[in-house]
Amino acid sequence: MLSYELEHVFSYCATIGKPQVVGPTAQGIRAIFPVVDGEVTGPKLHGKVLSGGGDWLTVRRDGVQLIDVRGTAQTDDGALVYVAYTGVGDLGEDGYERFLRGDVPDKIPLRAAARLETAHPRYAWLNRLQCLLVGEADRQESKVRYDVYAIR
Repeated sequence: MLSYELEHVFSYCATIGKPQVVGPTAQGIRAIFPVVDGEVTGPKLHGKVLSGGGDWLTVRRDGVQLIDVRGTAQTDDGALVYVAYTGVGDLGEDGYERFLRGDVPDKIPLRAAARLETAHPRYAWLNRLQCLLVGEADRQESKVRYDVYAIR
């Protein structure tokens, strides 16, 4: 087995706006969840999540949701960080039908892999990371929360 370490870089919480549900397509149910705002906290990064990003979600017929998120964080000292990640959530075997009815679980565990990009020299080390995200969507609060770990 190859050796590796996980280092907690930051956590974030984002408020999600009302989804734009495209509906059932050949690939699954398509919905776009816009990011309204949020906060970044942690040992290596502090700041806010800016509006304008979102999750281009696909719910497959087997109930697995494919997440495709892009957004921007701004550090407390003004650096902009582009964040892009893909991953999965599991709505259960009947998740496709439940999503169509608007009957999704209150909390959905999420797992993803992320890349970060910035032009700011103070945070150039972010450009070298591959990250693992462990998170949860909270439908009642319209929030998503993630802990972000660098794989070393």
